[in-house]
Amino acid sequence: MASSVTLERLQSLFLRELAVIVNKDRKIDGQMYFNITEVRITRDYSTATVYYTILSDEKEDIAKAEEILTKINKQVKYDLSQRVRKIRKIPELKFVFDETLAYGNKIEKILDQLSKEAK
Repeated sequence: MASSVTLERLQSLFLRELAVIVNKDRKIDGQMYFNITEVRITRDYSTATVYYTILSDEKEDIAKAEEILTKINKQVKYDLSQRVRKIRKIPELKFVFDETLAYGNKIEKILDQLSKEAK
């Protein structure tokens, strides 16, 4: 039980720090803004899956975001290690586009369209 609390706290800490690192500390081409929505760390602390969204749900923009995050992954991990000293080894970072916001926007557009058609 105690380890899960520690894991949850570490996930929360990673979430806050990564949001700062990828948006303010990096000089990213195109000034793309990343919203870090969730961080899940495996129980063995080997991998941290970082879920993010961007201000666009266009496939080209998502591909560009993935390319940027892949390119800066090592530097982000290093910066995170400088900020988080509570653990000996920083887990590997795996960035994953969080589709829940895009899915919600798609449903909202469909509902708006149905509402307009019903009038």
